[in-house]
Amino acid sequence: MPLSFWTAWPSTEALSWESRTTAHRVLGWAMRLLILAGVLWGAFANGRIHGWRPVWVTLAVAAAVLVVWGLMRVTVEHRIWPALGLLGLLFAGAFAAQSQHAGYAATVLWCACAILAMERLPLAVAIPLTSAALGAYALLASRDNWLTTAFTAAGLGLVGYVVRLDKEARGNTQRLLAQERAARAAEAETAALRERGRIAREIHDVLAHSLSAQMVHLEAARLLIERGGDRGEVLDRVVSARRMARQGLAETRQALSALRGEMTPAEDFLRELVDSEGARLRIEGERRDLPAEAGLAVRRVAQEAMTNARKHAPGAKVAIRLDYLPGEVELEVRDFGGRPVDNEPVDNGELGGSGGGYGLLGMRERAELLGGTLEAGPAEEGFVVRLRVPA
Repeated sequence: MPLSFWTAWPSTEALSWESRTTAHRVLGWAMRLLILAGVLWGAFANGRIHGWRPVWVTLAVAAAVLVVWGLMRVTVEHRIWPALGLLGLLFAGAFAAQSQHAGYAATVLWCACAILAMERLPLAVAIPLTSAALGAYALLASRDNWLTTAFTAAGLGLVGYVVRLDKEARGNTQRLLAQERAARAAEAETAALRERGRIAREIHDVLAHSLSAQMVHLEAARLLIERGGDRGEVLDRVVSARRMARQGLAETRQALSALRGEMTPAEDFLRELVDSEGARLRIEGERRDLPAEAGLAVRRVAQEAMTNARKHAPGAKVAIRLDYLPGEVELEVRDFGGRPVDNEPVDNGELGGSGGGYGLLGMRERAELLGGTLEAGPAEEGFVVRLRVPA
């Protein structure tokens, strides 16, 4: 046996009351009251209850109860010297009871010392103390023959060890339950954070696409008004902004449906998108239903890429390609022939070109959460965004 086997304390869970069920607690209190009643009966059984004897006996029993309670407390805190001191008081009380011809009380105290030591102390200390207590019981308190006394002492020692093992088992169960509860709480918190992140991405994707597109049209209308532009052109910009607002409202409804797991097919969404934006759509590969998360990623990346094209390269032509590959799907959004706003380079060196710097960065995070990839950068002409996710 390793040294730690002999010097290790029973776990705090095993020694505390928290690991005990209500039935165990009721049974424990019932046994304690029964033992206490037996001690009082044994103390007064010889009939000498005159004078101050009942008072002294009652005080002695109360002191023993307090010592046992204190022993329970200090052993929970794994304090060896206070525990040995309190056990020493119980030993002294047992010898005192024996000297006053209260053999029953002495027997109860010695047996309590043996069981408590075996139950609550390290084995290196518990075994000698239990042996001493049971030896005192066998030599001084027991009037049976030596064979009965030996079996009784061995049985008491075994009871103490069984109680120790039972407490350890219940303590381990309590610890495992606590760990499981902590793991479930952490899992619930992680799931909540993941869901909040998902909702945040949905809100950002819808608002960034819709509001950014509206801002482009409204800003163009403002410039036309300031420069005295044609009234028809201004009206076209306002109508386009209103159309984008309607689309944003529809996308908000779609986002809420997506959060509930109800979505239109990705192909239908892309067709509606290119019709409203005047882009081109090409679909390749064997068509199939996409998983909800993959379909949502395709929709959101297409929206964000289209918004970026309209924001940073007005007038650019946009081509969207959806390719069904074995085990995955690829979306490519390419713009070409546009004019950078205010001579701004098409590739500004960051993925977050719109939506406050979070747009394509959020799309990349979405792709990585699904085990896919997102690439965005300048092409020979214009800018290309390429998404590939398992599907």
